[in-house]
Amino acid sequence: MINPKEIILTIAIAVVLGITISLLETWNLFLTSLILVFIILALNIIAKKAMAYYLDSEIEVKLWNIERYGFRPSQKFKRPFPAGVFIPIIFSFITLGTLKWMASLVFDVKAKVHRAAKRHGLWSFSEMTEYHLGLIAASGIGLNLLAAVVGYLINQPEFSKLNIYYAFFNMLPISDLDGNKIFFGSRVIWTFLAVITLVGTFYALFLV
Repeated sequence: MINPKEIILTIAIAVVLGITISLLETWNLFLTSLILVFIILALNIIAKKAMAYYLDSEIEVKLWNIERYGFRPSQKFKRPFPAGVFIPIIFSFITLGTLKWMASLVFDVKAKVHRAAKRHGLWSFSEMTEYHLGLIAASGIGLNLLAAVVGYLINQPEFSKLNIYYAFFNMLPISDLDGNKIFFGSRVIWTFLAVITLVGTFYALFLV
């Protein structure tokens, strides 16, 4: 399901986020952050790939890049800006490590050739709609929120917090992030997940 390129990318992003989260205060803290972030990323990716498989499609995880800086066609970077690497670092620097930006990966999706086959007594169309993209993105966020609850129940508050933070930043309806796909796929699903994420974020920041 996950190809070698995606595994290498996931490890690389886990290292970047592990650094921005731990600020390299201690080696043990960095390793702990690295392992937790990798698990969080893996859970998100596995959930989305499973949902894509159910929808007779497949996704490829890639680095979040920003290709343009304005609305005009000419307002483009000569090369895509690797936002998934630099924004977490810049954000951590500006906030002195107080807030941890955790949105770094996005995905592309394509329908499988046999998607037009008859399923559940109905004929499905070959193209992937915005709703389908929203479902795939929402499955990843949903599993991270569930993991946050599990982390709280088993007394692993840091794992719980990082899942919440990951969901929060990825729920932002901007650029090519999951939140944008969910927002345009289904406002109802986005609102539902956004409310849960905001409640969890508030709890993680102010009550824990």
